[in-house]
This record gives sequence, structure tokens and C-alpha cells, in this order.
Amino acid sequence: MVVETVVVAIWAMLPAYIPNNVAVLAGGGRPIDDGRTLDDGRRVLGDGKTWRGTAVGTAAGVAVALVLNRLHPFVSGVVVADPFPIAAAVSLAFGAMLGDIAASFLKRRTGLERGAAFPGIDQLDFVAGALLSTAVVATGWFLDTFTLPVVVAIVVLTPLLHVLTNALAYAVGLKDEPW
Repeated sequence: MVVETVVVAIWAMLPAYIPNNVAVLAGGGRPIDDGRTLDDGRRVLGDGKTWRGTAVGTAAGVAVALVLNRLHPFVSGVVVADPFPIAAAVSLAFGAMLGDIAASFLKRRTGLERGAAFPGIDQLDFVAGALLSTAVVATGWFLDTFTLPVVVAIVVLTPLLHVLTNALAYAVGLKDEPW
């Protein structure tokens, strides 16, 4: 039961796990906030949140969901989860990007600079965005897939995966900081 829950958690979240990683690789270009600041004198989001990164990250997450749908018939005995409807694929991927963008906004409001550690938020911002947007956009699939044990597995596993992937990206020179 535990292994099945973990497998479903990772499978269901893959379209949300991928976008921010791809955005780092494909980012650059025009910042979403266009360099604007708020009354506090701080940037709205910063240079790290770009239109290109958001679009490419979202597209990558949707592509992952579509690939998983193609694989589903071959793994349905192992992965006990329904295929991704397009609404779920888009909301998981775009919701992950929105969660990360929201965290960037919070970082700027609290005076943290781009790349500064924001424990807890850094690890779960995209999860919250993905789950919330999917609950709204693909409610039936969300309720069938994200049972309480699956959500608990996601909340426990994601910070571990986040730390591991960020440390790896830092080690190979893709990130300037290991968090």
C-alpha cells in the first residue's frame, strides 16, 4: 500500500515536478514583471521569472503528462491512477509555475533576493500551486487521484526530491546556489 501510494504520488506529480526545472534551462528573456517595482521599491518578481521560462516549463509539463498517458496502458498494473485529462495536465504544469511565481512575489515582499533560501516555501510552492489549480480546473480527476495518503506522500517526498535535484543542478553548474 505504501509503495503504491508513493508510485501514484510521483506519477501524478511528474507534470508539476518538471516545469520549474525546464524553466531554469529555457529561461531568460523578458521578465514577467518587466522590471517593475512596487511601492516598497522592490521588484514585483525579479529577472528569474520570465515569459519564456513559464511558457516552456508549462509546455514541458504538459508534454510529460501526454507521454505518461501513452505509457499508462503498459504500467496500469503498477500505477493505479487514471490517465491525465488535458485540463489536469495543463493545470498541474501551469499551476506549478504559478506557485513558484507566487513564492517569488513573497520573497521580494520579505526582502529576500533572487536565489535566497526560503525554507518550506521553496520546496512546496509549486506543489501548492499545482494542487490548487488542478483541484479547481480538473476537480473530478483531482479527487480521484489525490487522496489524503497521496497528498501526504507528496508533501513528505517533494522536499527530499527538491533538495536532491537542486544539489545535483548546483553540482553540474546549472544553479548558482544549492537550494
